[in-house]
Amino acid sequence: MLVTGPEELLAERAVDQVLADLRVASPEIELVAVETAGYEAGALAMHASPSLFGEDKVIVVRGLHEASDALQQDVLAYLEQPAEDVTLVVLHSSGNRGKKVLDTMKKSRARVVECPAIKSDRDKADFVTGEFRRARRKIAPDAVQALVEAVGKDLRELASACTQLVDDTTGVVDHDVVDRYHGGKVEATGFRVADAAVTGEAGEALRLLRHAVAVGVDPVPIVAVLAGQLRQLAKVGGAGRGRSADLARDLGMAPWQVDKARRALRGWSGPALGRAIQAVAAADEEVKGGGRDPVYAVEHAVLTVVREHESG
Repeated sequence: MLVTGPEELLAERAVDQVLADLRVASPEIELVAVETAGYEAGALAMHASPSLFGEDKVIVVRGLHEASDALQQDVLAYLEQPAEDVTLVVLHSSGNRGKKVLDTMKKSRARVVECPAIKSDRDKADFVTGEFRRARRKIAPDAVQALVEAVGKDLRELASACTQLVDDTTGVVDHDVVDRYHGGKVEATGFRVADAAVTGEAGEALRLLRHAVAVGVDPVPIVAVLAGQLRQLAKVGGAGRGRSADLARDLGMAPWQVDKARRALRGWSGPALGRAIQAVAAADEEVKGGGRDPVYAVEHAVLTVVREHESG
């Protein structure tokens, strides 16, 4: 089996799944991990040789994209005469190193599992939906949005949050359930401040911001989320008309983000949006060490965004 792509969580799951499948038929199967660092020529052939008690084996070669020439040659040699009682799993993250091994495995009809990077909010929303589908549970679209906003910075944390909600709740997971479990996270706080600011709700934006600061939330992620929200408004505003799903695909966003941006854009003009983006960029520099008072900088940015919304 060939596991390709940079998303480590998906790669680990692929390896775990093939091990689980093989252990159904062979509970005592032997697992051999081959690491690229310090690999010695001939080690793979030694691992693939029949064991004393004749158990089946799984040999997992990690990091082919960093493999030495010796390891690559040994894998190629094994592929010419694979052992019947051995399953070979090769992981390759990215790049051209090891390409001959990749091509040879594909030509030999190895099972290929793709593990593409999950970076955009659209990809993360699809990931969350898939996690609940696998668990045979339902999650509301606005709950997917809330979960991505709250814990979407790290895929492992996002996966863990999905597991927690599946295990600890019943029925359809809605926005209120996600807010109860994850509404206090830094990212969620930042999105609430940004949502209020870009829609011109000065009082609510300042209330949320001051509460966040009072409980120790760093201004840096709040400014980052605010900047991200404004960039999404600019992207959607410049994309013209069209179906939300089509624009989301073209812009690397989730459909709900396009709809949300379109609603917010009703109060904005192009020049006002440009000035707001410049103000938040200046605040970003200040909260990262360029200014004396990060709290004042983020508060000033929020008020500027609200003022520009009003002028738009």
